[in-house]
Amino acid sequence: MRLRELIEPLARFKFSCTIEGDADRDVIGVATLEDAGPNELSFLSNAKYEKALTTTKAGAVIVSQSQAVPPGLTVLRVPDPYAALTVLMVHMHGYRKHPGTGRDSRAVIHPSAKIGDNANIQHGVTICEDVVIGKNASIYPGCYIASGCRIGDDAALFANVVLYEGCVLGHRVTIHANSTIGEDGLGYAPVGEKWHKIPQIGIVEIGDDVEIGANCSIDRATLGRTLIGAGTKFSNQIAIGHGTKIGRDCMFVAQVGIAGSVTVGNHVTMAGKVGVAGHLTIGDNAQLAAMSGVMNDIEADAAMAGAPALPIKDAMRSFAFVARLPEMNKRIKELENQIEALTKKRP
Repeated sequence: MRLRELIEPLARFKFSCTIEGDADRDVIGVATLEDAGPNELSFLSNAKYEKALTTTKAGAVIVSQSQAVPPGLTVLRVPDPYAALTVLMVHMHGYRKHPGTGRDSRAVIHPSAKIGDNANIQHGVTICEDVVIGKNASIYPGCYIASGCRIGDDAALFANVVLYEGCVLGHRVTIHANSTIGEDGLGYAPVGEKWHKIPQIGIVEIGDDVEIGANCSIDRATLGRTLIGAGTKFSNQIAIGHGTKIGRDCMFVAQVGIAGSVTVGNHVTMAGKVGVAGHLTIGDNAQLAAMSGVMNDIEADAAMAGAPALPIKDAMRSFAFVARLPEMNKRIKELENQIEALTKKRP
């Protein structure tokens, strides 16, 4: 399509857009500044990459309204390049298309299961008794859905997803390959020198519009429910302990681990490898930097870093201090030697 044709989809989302350069240039897709060719669109949202504007071969680049650009480069100026890129990627490329509807004869479906219209059940899927699946669901090969599960409309379960008994998924939930929902949590009672298993009789409930990455695990509650709030997004290899409740519209990056009985507020962001101890509360809009170790409650709107997690300004000062420790140690040894030399000189 031509660049000028991209103004209309942006306008639908109330993005103002002006084109500087060849508005009739054809573009066929989106790529990075480094990889884009003359018929591809790219973007710049982080100023530290602006040097790439001088070397990119992109046909056009989405930039902010104030961004300086080299002469001759065709640009689309918008208030927010990253948000505009998202709109245009959906417009130009769309989302992954699921296979057509129907039930593969190699799927095992219990007679009591209720499956909505236009569902796609692929080979190797096992659906147990009393399962309810909404319309337009896509269940990929190797998935196992245990008895009593409830899955809403437009759900997508990619290959080898496992749902244990009684799990509840809302509408438009996506779970990527090899994730397990509703396995037993770490529930054991110490009796003498042995650990005795506590039955895990709760469930997992996942709200509407949640996306779970690959190789994630969400424990069922010992009692009650483990809850993932509507709109929350998980990257890969996320582990959620039993009875934990995650709020709405949270974002967890790869390898976040949350122990049991934690309460996480709405719109909380946890970067990679954040670890949260059990029975804590994390307030709304909190932001936890990568590899934070959370050992105490976190207030709403807090920005934290480090292990143990500290307010981010304090953490930055601590990191700077630690970096100086070798120099400080060397200086202390020099001072000790000077003191020892002065002591020896005394009569």
